[in-house]
Amino acid sequence: MIGCSEAFLSILDTVRSVAKRRCCITISGETGTGKEMVARKIHLFSDRKDRAFIPVDCTTLTGQLFESQLFGHVKGAFTGAIDNTLGFFRAADGGTIFLDEISEIPIELQAKLLRVLQQGAVTPLGSTRSYTVDVRVLCATNRDLRQMVAENEFRADLYYRLNVVNLLIPPLRQRPEDILPLALFFLNNLSVFYDEPAKRLAPQTERIILQYPWPGNIRQLANALERAYVMSEQAVIKPEALPPEVLLERLCPVNGSELPTIEQAKEKLIAEALKRTSGNKSAAAKILGIERRRLNRMIEKLNVPVSKSKSSQKQF
Repeated sequence: MIGCSEAFLSILDTVRSVAKRRCCITISGETGTGKEMVARKIHLFSDRKDRAFIPVDCTTLTGQLFESQLFGHVKGAFTGAIDNTLGFFRAADGGTIFLDEISEIPIELQAKLLRVLQQGAVTPLGSTRSYTVDVRVLCATNRDLRQMVAENEFRADLYYRLNVVNLLIPPLRQRPEDILPLALFFLNNLSVFYDEPAKRLAPQTERIILQYPWPGNIRQLANALERAYVMSEQAVIKPEALPPEVLLERLCPVNGSELPTIEQAKEKLIAEALKRTSGNKSAAAKILGIERRRLNRMIEKLNVPVSKSKSSQKQF
């Protein structure tokens, strides 16, 4: 967990405060904000740190699979059940279970989860025997559970059971102070991963990533920096190595009263790439992440002017 903003430090303070408690915690925030990372940090700060941390993707839990995956099953419980299984809750006994995207559990199955949380015991599918479990429950969602309750999409009793503490992670655009420390962290990791000398961002590149809203948050930032890293042959990462959507936002910001058309946005982006490469189509195509033939077709269709420098004309 990397950051220096007040929001980030507040999250760390909350994590330390609740980590040693046994209450359920709901971690909410947009996609890519690092909800599982926060859950793992809570587990590591708790007295359960030496026991299992079991992450569960709730988007995959439907129908019979819900009970089988969470509570286990006995041999012969259904077609294909060739052996007994523990299930995630029994596997997490003494530790922590992290229910990611808790909002995606179908409402008709939510009562089964609530019963386990209330009784502290699970009954494997196909069995009549219950097993007591001591599990710390953390969950995460990118949706408004309270609104879902109001719209009868989420059980109110389960909501109150899970939402003893709500830890909201602000999106990256609301804590820009964390962008550059995260960027440095990712670039250092990439240099180790690729076994290469470290690379750094040019000042203009830093300004661009600070101004971009990062709708995909930290996950998108990490992806964009890896793309920029591998596209940069020099030690300094220039703006043209950034993904096209990041450059497009700078050229055609969407916070104004009128949006550009798709064709206008493409024209501006292609013109900027050609300007940065002095009319070198191959280099411009590389920046845009497309083949040169496709770039030629787009230039012709959009009637984008191409002016080559003398050095560019000699080389190509």
